[in-house]
Amino acid sequence: MNNNNHNLSVGKINCCQICNSKEISEIIDFGHQAPCDSLIWPEQLSQPETRYPLKLIRCKKCGLVQIDHVVAAEELFFADYPYRSGITSTLANNLRNTASTIVKRYKLAKGSLAIDLGSNDGTLLEGFQREDMKVLGIEPTNIAKLANKKGIKTIQKFFNNSLVSAIKKEFGNAEVVTACNMFAHVAELGSLITGVENLLVDDGLFVSESHYLMDLIDTVQYDSIYHEHLKYYSVKSIIELFNYYNFTVIDIDKIPNYGGSIRVFARKGKFHKVSNKVKNLLQDEIDRGLYEESIYQKFTRKIKNSKLQLQNLILQVKNNNQTIVGVGCPGRATTLLSYCNLDKDTLSYIAEQSTSLKLGLFTPGTYIPIVDEKIMLEEQPDFAIILSWHYWEPIVKNLRAKGLKSKVVIPLPEVKIID
Repeated sequence: MNNNNHNLSVGKINCCQICNSKEISEIIDFGHQAPCDSLIWPEQLSQPETRYPLKLIRCKKCGLVQIDHVVAAEELFFADYPYRSGITSTLANNLRNTASTIVKRYKLAKGSLAIDLGSNDGTLLEGFQREDMKVLGIEPTNIAKLANKKGIKTIQKFFNNSLVSAIKKEFGNAEVVTACNMFAHVAELGSLITGVENLLVDDGLFVSESHYLMDLIDTVQYDSIYHEHLKYYSVKSIIELFNYYNFTVIDIDKIPNYGGSIRVFARKGKFHKVSNKVKNLLQDEIDRGLYEESIYQKFTRKIKNSKLQLQNLILQVKNNNQTIVGVGCPGRATTLLSYCNLDKDTLSYIAEQSTSLKLGLFTPGTYIPIVDEKIMLEEQPDFAIILSWHYWEPIVKNLRAKGLKSKVVIPLPEVKIID
């Protein structure tokens, strides 16, 4: 297969995004949904909203789990894209630690160049800066302007092979290229990997972080299934992908980011030494039945069960004339809210930090207003659902410190109420 098979066109996908196999089975169909970060401005509430199919499928040959519809990148990652990685302290620390882990493990030289793709507000690159490396971010949205203000040189463009020659001319080759929580989002993946290869020095490192399929299943994270996430990698499927290119997957770390991810270290060139960890993780996937149908049937049952639990809780709350709100509005909340039919009539509002770029907007598909958390702290609703549930402990601790007395609801993997 040539690289072009890894460059997807907009619209329906009829085969595996990695190995091109037509042997596909459906896991679950979430119907038509709005793109998860396309928040609604007040003046757009009266306008029609575009929704796209959202179906999770599995390749029986290489094991890749994926969605079957591509939405144009420009529509998903638009100029005013509202996500900032530096706003959540847990995530910001994780990202900076990614940089120091890479530098220490591979003894990267001071003054060498680190490039981050989808660099957002430059939080990850701050970690490389602290290690005295030169840094460059590539970020297509206006968040790039925030990074540049902080002194982190960022090019506001989508990364592709044609950008590579301009980067090399001005900055030289990179020692390391990172792609954190965006590698599974890229429709033109063939040209991205080829571009990274051209950008790196010989034996240079390409480090990606993506949601890990095993964690997704273990913790019933169906809310992280949305149009931006085209692929849900297992160790087997990511090795299969890199086999098509001039890279060797040399190591893989399991990390807690986003509710469970894998950090994949790929070195430019073939036949590099591979750590035992990679072999052990592959074996673990086989031992746990990741490539058998039954694990996905069970996963689907758990998703449907969790939806019923949440709907029953909300019905009880409403029947008792109690109040319930959401806390935090990550992109992943869109799938949960839509799939569980939670809308503005169910949740009065979603509370966000005062610094959030989402205040004053409405959730896509369900039109719930997003307000400053001060309102929630003032009103003290009976219940508050933590929509960034994968970080619930620091969030709840923080909100309790600010004076929140409401009962807290953790929606996944199973509904849990904390007094």
